[in-house]
Amino acid sequence: MYTFSNKLKTFSLILMAIGLLGIGYGFYSAPKDIHEVENLLAAESHGGHGAVNEEETKSSEEAHSTEAKNADVEEAQEVAEHNEHLTHVLNQLQNKPWAALYVACIFFMLIAMGVLAFYAIQQVAQAGWSPVLFRVMQGITAYLPYGSVIFFIILILCGLHFNHLFIWLDPEVVAHDELIAGKSGYLNFPFWIARAAIFLIGWNLYRYYSAKNCLAQDEATDNTFYKKNFKMTAGFLVFFIVTESIMSWDWIMSIDPHWFSTLFGWYVFASFFVSGITMITMVTLYLKSRGYLEFVNTSHIHDLAKFMFGISIFWTYLWFSQFMLIWYADIPEEITYFVTRIQLYNLPFFGAVVMNFLFPILILINTDFKRISWILVMAGIVILSGHYIDFFNMIMPGTVGDRWFIGIPEISSVLFFLGLFIYAVFTALSKAPLLPKRNPYIEESKHFHY
Repeated sequence: MYTFSNKLKTFSLILMAIGLLGIGYGFYSAPKDIHEVENLLAAESHGGHGAVNEEETKSSEEAHSTEAKNADVEEAQEVAEHNEHLTHVLNQLQNKPWAALYVACIFFMLIAMGVLAFYAIQQVAQAGWSPVLFRVMQGITAYLPYGSVIFFIILILCGLHFNHLFIWLDPEVVAHDELIAGKSGYLNFPFWIARAAIFLIGWNLYRYYSAKNCLAQDEATDNTFYKKNFKMTAGFLVFFIVTESIMSWDWIMSIDPHWFSTLFGWYVFASFFVSGITMITMVTLYLKSRGYLEFVNTSHIHDLAKFMFGISIFWTYLWFSQFMLIWYADIPEEITYFVTRIQLYNLPFFGAVVMNFLFPILILINTDFKRISWILVMAGIVILSGHYIDFFNMIMPGTVGDRWFIGIPEISSVLFFLGLFIYAVFTALSKAPLLPKRNPYIEESKHFHY
């Protein structure tokens, strides 16, 4: 049995405490009205902020050129446009702590989902190499209920207009946007939140009953619980592949409701799937370093590293396919998605490609490196960081525009959910034996070598 050490538990609690303080500071420091925004823009202008300075200069020139014609009308129009701009910037800056919280929340929740999907695939494939890792996978997926509850609360707060993350939730926007109004039969709050509830409940029910059957199989005299799990898992994978695609449209793609991609569901899946496999590797290596998982050998680690490498290539294939097809077609309503990210998010946009493709292929293509723990830990940290940046790139441009930077709200949100993740995962790992006893393939897995 694994024992959750006091040092690691304290570390997780400290991370959560620091994270909560930083998240609170992010909300507290966000501007409350357009007067604060006006002062902020004025300070930026004096500090040499080119875009604001140019805009203000242009507004000034326009005001002077039209003053002689119709001063009162033009002044009113100018004031209205200025206030509209300030309101837009206010919404972006108020979105910033919300968006930081949202990115970190969905990222860690989907890591648990990636592990759950990998575990389910191993079950239905009747894989002989992986059963010694099943309890590690079940431990990681124990975070899913925590992440799901917090995420669902955030979605409800979006519907109650505590933020402007999803502009299609604003009736005024829908009334003046023909394209969004045309999607209102699908993108409306009651239907949207009902879908979210079905997805989250379905995923968590499978996680709960699968883990329960796996533990019951340890004490059983036959394979009844294993067969139950097999049938349930086959059904779950069908449910998962459908709900995962819809989830990616609902929770990420609809942040940019004027844009869509038929590849998007697969793209999001590849991102959190490789993140989940990487997390399995990291937790396994940690437990091995503490003297646990005696039946996990370098061949198991090598297989995990091969999946890290292979799915990284798969993610890159989808990234390039989506980018290349949209770039080549050059349809204005499609290319705006990438134009925004290349112009305003140049460093994180291309940095994610380096971290999620170039780094894994250069490091993990070597067979020997796939068996060296410190190299896999280094690769794992880069891959997980890179896919956080990937989710950052998917969500931030549509919520904060050019008002992005990785500051206290972003770092604090990651720290909070990392602390919660560590606490949930290692608490779960300490509640059950790390080796399934009566899995039909456990002996094959214990003696897996190549």
